[in-house]
Amino acid sequence: MVGRLGGQLRVIPGAVLGWDMGAAMAMANALGIDALIAAELLPEIEAVMVRKLNEQIGDGHG
Repeated sequence: MVGRLGGQLRVIPGAVLGWDMGAAMAMANALGIDALIAAELLPEIEAVMVRKLNEQIGDGHG
């Protein structure tokens, strides 16, 4: 599921803010993923994704 969320990024010029969590939860529901599990895990995964992407942007590799 996480790989499918690339099109649901919230961004501003020069930085990634995170995923559209409403869309992420809707996708989890459509895929049959338990909402409680998605709500627990996605923010943790999102934080890592945001940090890594913003590091790449800062290094000029974004």
